[in-house]
Amino acid sequence: MKLHEVAKKLGCRLEGDGSVEITGVAGMDHAAPGQVTFLANRRYSPMLKTTCASAVLIEDGVTVEREANHKPLAALRTANPYLAFAQTIELFYQPPSYAPGIHTTAVIAKTAKIGKGAHIGPYCFVDEHAEIGEDAVLHSFVTIYRGARIGAHFFAHAHAVVREYCQIGNRVILQNGVVIGGDGLGFAKGNDGTWYKMAQSGPTVLEDDVEVQANACVDRATVGETRVGRGTKIDDLVLIGHASQVGSNAMLCGQVGLAGSTHVGNNCILAGQVGTAGHLTIGDGTVITAQSGVPNDVPAKSLYSGYPAVANRDWLKMMAALNRLPELQKRVAQLEAELAVKKSS
Repeated sequence: MKLHEVAKKLGCRLEGDGSVEITGVAGMDHAAPGQVTFLANRRYSPMLKTTCASAVLIEDGVTVEREANHKPLAALRTANPYLAFAQTIELFYQPPSYAPGIHTTAVIAKTAKIGKGAHIGPYCFVDEHAEIGEDAVLHSFVTIYRGARIGAHFFAHAHAVVREYCQIGNRVILQNGVVIGGDGLGFAKGNDGTWYKMAQSGPTVLEDDVEVQANACVDRATVGETRVGRGTKIDDLVLIGHASQVGSNAMLCGQVGLAGSTHVGNNCILAGQVGTAGHLTIGDGTVITAQSGVPNDVPAKSLYSGYPAVANRDWLKMMAALNRLPELQKRVAQLEAELAVKKSS
């Protein structure tokens, strides 16, 4: 595909030779001639001087400088280079397609309903009264428990599980090993010290356009429901505890853990390994930085860090003071020694 064709498909403004043949995409450090790269973080601007790419997706106002011994680098100007890069990938990479049909090794209950155009792969199991929408794909070894209701254009990769009576919207993607609606940690302490298992009667609900990545779990509720809002993305190894509520267009990064009945607002980002105590609320538009522990409510549109999580500005001050502790300890010891000398004299 010619570069000018790429620019037209992406709606970018082209600066440079549009006749260059483009064969793919890559990061700046790995790009080869004939590939498109991108600059989304300006701290990587020095790499523009030496990248071997033929073109770069880049914002207005950023100068493309090259070393003397490198070929010119065309610019595709766009307000959102990273989004444009994601769209460029789709021009050159097409994922596998799956023909409609049910594999001979799949087991489909008589009362299950399978939508038109669905693909049910090897060794899948769809239980009684389950419903699966049009053009869904169950790759292989996927299990859908009884009474589950799943919308159109659903894609479940190998070994994904949707438990009983859970509800899945349209265009939902479950990556390998995801469990939707597994039992939450619901146990009552008996008088003799043993744990009494509580029935987890409330389903998990995933709204439209949710994606859950590999080996993540969204637990069902003891009563009520666990709900993940439209467009939210959940990374690998995330746990959403029973009866939690996650808003729309949120992002929960790797190894995030939400204790039961946590409420996360719309457009929130919880970075890797953030953990929350149960029964708290994180307001809309809040960002919690990596490895933070959240024991209390967090207001909307906040940036919180640390454990216990506090406003990021306060956390930075605390870390600066902590880094000075060895110096302060040494100074205190000197002052104590000087005071002891004065007292003895």
